[in-house]
Amino acid sequence: MKEKTKIFIIVAVFIFFYFIPFSNYRMPQVILESLLMAQDYARQHVLLCLIPAFFIAGAIANFISQENVIKYFGAGANKFLSYTVASVSGTILAVCSCTVLPLFAGIYKRGAGIGPATAFLYSGPAINVLAIILTARVLGFELGLARAIGAIIFSVIIGLSMHFIFIEDEKKKNLNANKNLTIGKVEQEDRPLWQTTFYFAIMIGILIFANWGKDESIKIWQTIYNFKWFITGILLIILSWIVIKWFKKEERIQWVKSSWGFAIQILPLLLGGVLVAGFFVRQARQRSINSKNMD
Repeated sequence: MKEKTKIFIIVAVFIFFYFIPFSNYRMPQVILESLLMAQDYARQHVLLCLIPAFFIAGAIANFISQENVIKYFGAGANKFLSYTVASVSGTILAVCSCTVLPLFAGIYKRGAGIGPATAFLYSGPAINVLAIILTARVLGFELGLARAIGAIIFSVIIGLSMHFIFIEDEKKKNLNANKNLTIGKVEQEDRPLWQTTFYFAIMIGILIFANWGKDESIKIWQTIYNFKWFITGILLIILSWIVIKWFKKEERIQWVKSSWGFAIQILPLLLGGVLVAGFFVRQARQRSINSKNMD
C-alpha cells in the first residue's frame, strides 16, 4: 500500500470518528458505546497529545545519539543508573498512557533495553507533574505521594521482569548494536548539545501547554490556562524557526518519515484498543445494572 493511501485512510478514519454524531443514530448499545469512546478519544487525544508525541518520538529516533542511549539505557548499561533515570524521566512530560507509547517506541528503537524502556512506559503517565498535583489535590497529599513512589517502584520491578524474560533477545540486540557502533561509527551531530536540548524542550513545552487543564482554585494554574494557546503558538513559531535554521533539509525529511512511521505503527492499535475497551466498558456496566436489579 502506498504512503499516500495510508495517509488518506488514517485522515478519513479520524474525520469519521471526530465528526459523525453517533448518538443521533439507533444502533446496539454496545456498538454505540465503543464508537462514542473512540470519538471522545479522537477529539481529546489525537491532535493535542498523539501528534506532538509522534514528532518527539521521531526526533528521538534521529537526533538523540544512539551511542549514548546504548551507554545509559542499553541492555549492558549500569542497571541502577538506567532504571533510576527511566523511572523518573516521565516527571517532566505531560503524557497519558497512550501518548507515552510513541516515546517508548522512540527510545527502544534508538537502542534502549526493553527493561529501562518498559520502566519509562509504565511510570511516565503516572508520575508526570500535572498528574501528581491533581491526585494530591483531589485525594490528598499522602495518596499523591504514594502514587509517585509506587509508580517508580513498580516500574522498576516490571522493567526488570521484562529484562529477564527477554534476556537472550536483549543480549543479541546489545551485541548487534555494539557491532554497528564499532563497524560504522554513529554519525556525530554537527550542532551543539544545547541546541538539541532546546529543540526537545520546545517540543515538550508544546505537548504540556497544549494540554494544560483548567483549575480555577489555583490562580497561577488558571492564568496559564487562559494563555495556553498563546504560549503554544509562540512555542510553535520558535520550533518552526529552529527546524528551518538548525536542521538540514535531509534531517527534516527523515524526522517527518520517522514520526510517520511511528504513527502508522501505533495509531491502528490504539484505535482498535479503544473500540474494544468501549465494548467491555458497556458489558461491565450492563452486568453492574443487572446485579443491582437482582438485589
